[in-house]
Amino acid sequence: MAAGCEGIAPPTLGERTVGEEGEPVKPFTPVKAKEIIMSLQQPAIFCNMVFDWPSRHWTAKHLSKVLEGKQIRFRMGLRGTGTVPQYETECSYVDATLEEFLTWNCDQSSISGPFKDYEHSKFWAYADYKYFVTLFEDKTDVFQEVVWSDFGFPGRNGQESTLWIGSFGAHTPCHLDSYGCNLVFQVQGRKRWHLFPPEDTPFLYPTRIPYEESSVFSKINVVNPDLKRFPQFQKARRHMVTLSPGQEEDHLARVEEAITRMLVCTLKTAEDPHHRRTWLNPTEVEETSHEVNSCYLNSAVCAFFDHCEKAKAVEMQALSANGAEPRVQEEHMEVEQAQGPSLTSRAEKQEAASLFGTDLIPVTPASEERGGALEGDSEESVSSNGGHFAELPCARRQQTSKGASALTEPLAPRGPMAHSRVFVSTDDLLDCLVNPQVTRMVAQLLIQGKSCDTF
Repeated sequence: MAAGCEGIAPPTLGERTVGEEGEPVKPFTPVKAKEIIMSLQQPAIFCNMVFDWPSRHWTAKHLSKVLEGKQIRFRMGLRGTGTVPQYETECSYVDATLEEFLTWNCDQSSISGPFKDYEHSKFWAYADYKYFVTLFEDKTDVFQEVVWSDFGFPGRNGQESTLWIGSFGAHTPCHLDSYGCNLVFQVQGRKRWHLFPPEDTPFLYPTRIPYEESSVFSKINVVNPDLKRFPQFQKARRHMVTLSPGQEEDHLARVEEAITRMLVCTLKTAEDPHHRRTWLNPTEVEETSHEVNSCYLNSAVCAFFDHCEKAKAVEMQALSANGAEPRVQEEHMEVEQAQGPSLTSRAEKQEAASLFGTDLIPVTPASEERGGALEGDSEESVSSNGGHFAELPCARRQQTSKGASALTEPLAPRGPMAHSRVFVSTDDLLDCLVNPQVTRMVAQLLIQGKSCDTF
């Protein structure tokens, strides 16, 4: 079954493959990606597959400018912890522009306007299931910014997609689709999904009221279930995954920023120790001593190791799992796939499981606990649904200059990581910075830059 609340599961921070020309290379060809999608026996996250999509850089603010005042229907729901699902039939609706939604979502709205009757602290808004072909009917170039053909579906782009934009807490009741499957690309914000295996459907108390073609709803608010009324729900095995664009790359980016900070502060302070305000932005109020910067670097490195450790644990758990095929449910409440009897052979299941790693992350059980209430977390979220299965958050890929080596491709540790004992000294940093390959690359960049100035 599928349901959702706001919010892209953090893929592991893995190796970024680069080609002979120094260009990033996707881990799966379209043919292989489709083969994986059609053989997967559980929900999964593809990484490093959409780094070159123009839509990777979309934001709600950007789309509000693209749509230029176009009216969109938002479903309004109450924030809260009630045990009764908020079905679409029981929600109210508002027609507004995306710009008006963003103003309201920043809690800057006046008493006038389409959202005047909805206090931001008490309500959420959700522009769900908006077809690109209608939404961007006068901006058809937008269709080309979503490239589902990378996953083995030739000719599919934004024209066959839907857009979902919601505020904190926006969701769809838990449900499953009786046919079809979905590809979901989280663009901005976070979205949490709740997933349940198909064999657990009876524990979710399915209902066809309200009626919707191909959709079977659950009578349960899975975030805050009424266990007295629905005791069998405690037997349901919940899988959770939070999709959050760029989350996996934040860990490495913080290490990179810490190194940059230490270098800038060291060099500029040495150059002019008495006038740091000539080079330090006024918004930077922290001290810039070497000791402080060293602590900042070590904290970033430890956070990186923590992240990799957790990702490795998830990977190992997935490899030892039996390959049960969960039906989906998200907290932002969209749809996942419901499949009929599986015809996949044992060998095919094992082959699919063997593909899990840094570029294909399985969604595994959240814990051994069953049922129970959960607190939803979410923020302004934008996602695109393309029809066919899997989630598409992407680990960062870095474009490198021609001929650059994998130095720009930091590797996630593969062995045991005793991150609590990690300490990065000044000498450790210097050893990396004065590595001949690094200095050669820096020299080449300097020469290239000065050559452009000269010629």
